[in-house]
Amino acid sequence: MSPAPRNAPSSGLLRRLNAVSVLEFAWATDVFTATEAMDATGLTRSTVISRCAELIELGWMREVERAPEPAGKGRPARLYQLRADAGYVVGVDAGQHRVLATVSDLRGTEVGRQEHPIDRAHDNAPDRLAVTDTTIDEALAAAGVDPSRVLGIAVGVPALTDARGATPPGPNTFWPRMNPGFAEHFRRRGWHATVENDANLAAHAERMLGAGRDVGSFAALLSGERFGAGIVVDGTLVRGSNGGAGEMRVLDYVVGVGSPHGLGHLARAWGREAHESGVLPADSPLGALPVSAIDAPAVFAAAAAGDVGAIAVVDRLADRLARVCAVIDGMLDVDRIVVAGGVAPVVGDLLRRTAALLDAMVHPPAPELVASSFGADAVIVGASTLALERVRTDALDLALGVGDQGLGPRRR
Repeated sequence: MSPAPRNAPSSGLLRRLNAVSVLEFAWATDVFTATEAMDATGLTRSTVISRCAELIELGWMREVERAPEPAGKGRPARLYQLRADAGYVVGVDAGQHRVLATVSDLRGTEVGRQEHPIDRAHDNAPDRLAVTDTTIDEALAAAGVDPSRVLGIAVGVPALTDARGATPPGPNTFWPRMNPGFAEHFRRRGWHATVENDANLAAHAERMLGAGRDVGSFAALLSGERFGAGIVVDGTLVRGSNGGAGEMRVLDYVVGVGSPHGLGHLARAWGREAHESGVLPADSPLGALPVSAIDAPAVFAAAAAGDVGAIAVVDRLADRLARVCAVIDGMLDVDRIVVAGGVAPVVGDLLRRTAALLDAMVHPPAPELVASSFGADAVIVGASTLALERVRTDALDLALGVGDQGLGPRRR
């Protein structure tokens, strides 16, 4: 017998690669037969059936019953399916003012959700970790999922993060407070943990499921309290050497902008300023509100109702947003800018006004301006999809031993 080629994979590695192929097909398909898996993977029938049997034993897949064939039709083909409940992923939006956690199965279906505000009087690293743990545990309890069944977690934070999920020292205590060691904290719980900048997660959500699916280069612009941009260029998320790509502190130095304050913050501040200055007309819907009730949705609703004072605020916002978008386009030449965050559902008229101003600020063609369909869930959708993506990538490492014995149950 001639020796195997020097670069040929070992039998154990080949089995693993074949198992990955079958599992990936199962993840992308609902119910399937061995023949369908053969056609998709190029593997032989015996290999597909053997790998399916191993993946069933390991808990990743199940064999599905089907109705018997009519008499004389022979034995029905076996049906296989990924077990959506083989494990779960947790997504977390650990924002400045709240923590939101969701639990999703391996098909990406959300099965549990919980949210807690951040108590400003106790906004410190230990308390943030405690609130986040509580929020996650309550979301798991709502889903009926034991923590031991969590395969991965992704956390979005309003801070820079490096490849390991750590945050570099910032100009003050804000960044370390926003990311008080989440990555190591959740790895100690035995979970595959990813910590990422919140705007980058918004960009991931748009690229996978939203307005970034059909364009090569775009920016997801979180626009609530502060501007932050997740940048995708030629299909790749741009992070920078320290995770600082898309950090909008540069806006401090842009004429006509002067700060990274977002649309939510500015609409609230300028709306209240107009109320208190007495410039609103007597029949102003905005003027009829208590000052404490004026926020971005109230300003946009009043502008839509024809309130001239609110319209003036929206015009100021359009000028500010156009300058921010011109900076992004001038540096990155993106096809589209997706305005994301809690303000997204109410910015339709604002984007139309902004687009007219932006056309005069940039070389044509100006980037298209669209509102995210995810609203306030942009970050949590990105976190959940990224956690699931990481689990899919490392599935066999999470569920199988990878040592000399090859396929075998993982000891927890």
